[in-house]
Amino acid sequence: MRPIRQILTLGLVLLVFAAGVLGLAGPASAHDAAESSTPSDGASLPAPPEQVSVAFNNKPLGIGAAFSVKDASGAEWAEGPVDIVDNVASQKLKAGGPAGEYTVAWRVVSSDSHPIEGTFAFTAASAGQGAAPAASPTAAGTVPAPGTGAGTAPAMGTAQPGTTGEPEQVGSGEPFQWSIVIFALVAVGLLATLAILARRRLTAGTDDE
Repeated sequence: MRPIRQILTLGLVLLVFAAGVLGLAGPASAHDAAESSTPSDGASLPAPPEQVSVAFNNKPLGIGAAFSVKDASGAEWAEGPVDIVDNVASQKLKAGGPAGEYTVAWRVVSSDSHPIEGTFAFTAASAGQGAAPAASPTAAGTVPAPGTGAGTAPAMGTAQPGTTGEPEQVGSGEPFQWSIVIFALVAVGLLATLAILARRRLTAGTDDE
């Protein structure tokens, strides 16, 4: 019976090893994250920049990206679609922004099809050159569309600026956990191998008698 116990012990060790390997691989499937922003959070600039951008650890998907860049009065300064090049998402700004603090709210769809979002702020010491945009709307729940004084926030997937609020899920929920399937297949394979080896041992012992 000792060989059978050794086989069972070996199988248990292999199962623990497989579980450990899959557990270490789990963090690699975490959502993407922002690494830096331009301007950096809390930066002081001579004047409002021509664009703002966020760099990520992976390239975001080209759908559902949105930036909102507002001054202290709540006026929207984002203009045009979000531009994604490699792992950097950029948003152009209207000319003529006032001096003061700006708040940037961004949202992108990460490479694993989940929306991620964040905010940062910067301050402009003087106003930019150009005409000021139309006044921001006072109605609740609306965000000014580019070049207009009012409008509803663009829907997810339009890659337009000015989106606010909670992110919507993209796809069919959480990504499928293939690691669980792999672990189950490894476990079944090991158990089947152990059963075959144990049966052979028992058959060999019976024949010897």
